[in-house]
Amino acid sequence: MKSVINWFEIPVADMDRAVKFYEPVMQVALRREKMDCAELAVFPHDDPATGGALAKFDGITPSLQGAIIYLHTDNLAATLDRVASAGGECVFGPLELPRGIGTIALFTDSEGNRVGLHQPA
Repeated sequence: MKSVINWFEIPVADMDRAVKFYEPVMQVALRREKMDCAELAVFPHDDPATGGALAKFDGITPSLQGAIIYLHTDNLAATLDRVASAGGECVFGPLELPRGIGTIALFTDSEGNRVGLHQPA
């Protein structure tokens, strides 16, 4: 197994608002894609076996109670500052994990999702 995560989707209600939140927070440009049944904003990724996107389609609703994905960051404090500047809120952490795993935090995004951040040690 190359990676535990091979794809993730963060549900959104308003794609423009979500893109305006995530691009400055994660300091990336998201690639917009439209399909018959879905609208995506894909995070940049080098490994074709691992990636993810913001996703808007029928039957999927942003939620604080769904699965938690953790996005990588090299500087957790700076990323949390950008979360706040973009209108999100840190709801847990930062918490330094044992055994040199790194530091994590959880935030709520512009769509009402709870999302994790992980800064490796």
